[in-house]
Amino acid sequence: MEWERHDDTDRLRVSDREREEIVELLGKATAEGRLTLDEYTERAGAAHAAQTRGELARLTTDLPGAAGRSPARPADALAPASEKLLAVFGSEVRKGAWPAPEHIEARAIFGDCRIELHETGMPRQAITIDADAIFGDITIVVPEGTDVRLTGSAIFGSKKSKLSGPVAPGAPVIEVRCRAVFGDVTVRPPRKRWW
Repeated sequence: MEWERHDDTDRLRVSDREREEIVELLGKATAEGRLTLDEYTERAGAAHAAQTRGELARLTTDLPGAAGRSPARPADALAPASEKLLAVFGSEVRKGAWPAPEHIEARAIFGDCRIELHETGMPRQAITIDADAIFGDITIVVPEGTDVRLTGSAIFGSKKSKLSGPVAPGAPVIEVRCRAVFGDVTVRPPRKRWW
């Protein structure tokens, strides 16, 4: 059986972020002349269709830069230093088991921005979020027990935390710096499932 040749991490499901990182690596290899356009097209399509980390890893085994860059690395190793989310007259959602960066800039202008950190495993001890809600809403979902420090201002809007439990010892710190103008910035725990 094919799976017997790979360790258990090859069987883990991949995120959209991991797929995009592999497509980016394939694009770089094509620009360097290591892959033809046809090879790039075929592999990029396979990356977008990949379900597991093993499938993604096999697409880059013959490329430099792929060694030590397997999607099976811990989430903290995959995390970029910062990420920007922008929702203008629409919505921007970041959820699932994505690699949370040290710094997130979220802006909602006549839109909704949602940042879900409860499935990331919170690999970092400190995350800073700059949240600007102008005629919009920003919702940040964190596990109960997280140390959230909510600062900033709200003009004709609100900034609030709906966390109710005590801070867990050694919990990660999330500093949320708000600017809400006719908008809302809300930090809350994940919704409970009833099934």
